[in-house]
Amino acid sequence: MQTRNASDAPASFNSPFKGSASSTSIPSFAAYRNKSKGENGPKMMQYFMVGTMGALASLGAKATVQDFLVNMSASADVLAQAKVEIDLAAIPEGKNVIIKWRGKPVFIRHRTESEIKEAEDTKWESLRDPQSDADRVQKPEWLIMLGVCTHLGCVPIGEAGDFGGWFCPCHGSHYDISGRIRKGPAPLNLEIPQYDFPEEGKVVIG
Repeated sequence: MQTRNASDAPASFNSPFKGSASSTSIPSFAAYRNKSKGENGPKMMQYFMVGTMGALASLGAKATVQDFLVNMSASADVLAQAKVEIDLAAIPEGKNVIIKWRGKPVFIRHRTESEIKEAEDTKWESLRDPQSDADRVQKPEWLIMLGVCTHLGCVPIGEAGDFGGWFCPCHGSHYDISGRIRKGPAPLNLEIPQYDFPEEGKVVIG
């Protein structure tokens, strides 16, 4: 029996897939490519849409801000009370008058000579809220201040208290004839609003 050596096998091997590489074809996507050149194609439309939306958004934001500011502005009745003119000739010496300004009470006191001297002679440097009487009045005979207690916003009573000025019965704060806190829980003196004397016998608050 003859034996066959490996060296006797054919030197070449024929692949069953021979010729299959030549049958492979790469598809063409040329039909789907953008044939436009420059910025005249879809980009121009995109820019137009972005610009239009930006303009509309700006107009909407402007309208919203304007509506907000209109709602936040003071009403006509509040503006009418922005300034109040008072005839001081109607207030006798030694008397208090209470007026309403911007929804708050305002105390106007026509002080006597003795009250002025008492307010000026007080050693204000040692007070809780140090303030001289000269810093609280423009004319010594006229004391003008907000009638709101600086503790919790109550309205003090005039010509009352331990110092002959104002007394807040809610929590026991005592103010002197210059409206300075002298006793009780209030931390500050009664507030002085902005005012001026446009002419003799007249005062404008605000």
